Amino acid sequence: MKKKLLSTMLAATLSITMLAGCASSESQKDESAANTNESTEAASADAAEDSAEAATKEEDTTSEAGEVKESELPTQDLAGNDIVVPEEIDAIVSMSPSSTRLLIDLGLADYIVACDTYSYEYYGEDLEADLPQYDMMAPDQESIVSLSPDIVFTTGMSYATGTDVYASVREAGICVADIPTADTLAQIGESIEFIGACTGTYDEATEIVEEMNATIAEIEELAATIAEDEKKTVLYETNTPTPDYPTIYSAGSGTYIAEMIELVGGINATADQEGWASLTEEDAIAINPDVIISTDMYTPDAVDTHLTLSGWENVTAVANGDVYLMELSNELNQPNQHVVSAMVEMAKYIYPEVFADLEDPFAVYAK
Repeated sequence: MKKKLLSTMLAATLSITMLAGCASSESQKDESAANTNESTEAASADAAEDSAEAATKEEDTTSEAGEVKESELPTQDLAGNDIVVPEEIDAIVSMSPSSTRLLIDLGLADYIVACDTYSYEYYGEDLEADLPQYDMMAPDQESIVSLSPDIVFTTGMSYATGTDVYASVREAGICVADIPTADTLAQIGESIEFIGACTGTYDEATEIVEEMNATIAEIEELAATIAEDEKKTVLYETNTPTPDYPTIYSAGSGTYIAEMIELVGGINATADQEGWASLTEEDAIAINPDVIISTDMYTPDAVDTHLTLSGWENVTAVANGDVYLMELSNELNQPNQHVVSAMVEMAKYIYPEVFADLEDPFAVYAK
């Protein structure tokens, strides 16, 4: 897969923000050069040179992902590690479902030579049969090396124990690109552009991020019409409380799921906790959420179960039947462009009248 050269046509479609950033950088260079000029002729020469350089700069696209440009390969991954990305990518090992889904959507499924077990569980029908699969927490490094991949995309989950589980792969000279778990929607966009820059699909990746941002902006505009006294408290749950497992896990501040709840105009019930939050049934009941959003895929009839939980009868969400199981649970939990698809679904559950006409921009990729 040859790396794509950025065309003049692409330059015409650059966003004003990106061009402004480039212009700001060039202005600083110009000012520095002007201070060193000792004659009018030298200043004129520099100005002509800068003008030509500015024209050339218009053919570069700069992304949020480590200031990656389409016309050059990333020299660092998103964890800040120095990497050397091969000029040609023909074999990819994808070690997270979010990256695998993105690669499939970018048309790169045939280049994936191995993946993590969850990726194959969710997206195996789009991948080669009998594709090697690895535990993302403890991958078989020797086996990965034997595949001679050009690049390995990892996830922050793989480093949860504090150990580099890809040390041997790096030592073998294979490019290992670490992608930390995203905390914000902006970071999700950065990871999409980064993968695009690494695989020669930067144009397509940028289009995806632009579509994400356009939909998020539309959601914000609609959410702005919701009066303060009409805003609903939303409790996000990864599990349904049971006598054996009464603790409820949710998304606190500093997570992109909490950001999504707030962007659609909701009040996050666990905003007072940082990161992945936990609370007892008593605490949840005391919060008295207006809406409960669940991604519990393990409890049979999770919604009906929640509606009949003892002690929850007077909780507003339960009393009004505003308890919802996300159909796009995987999309919500996998940080790529499809979190926006889940955001659309979430918005319609919380404020059905406000977001009735909102469309999922990535429905064409629905699995």
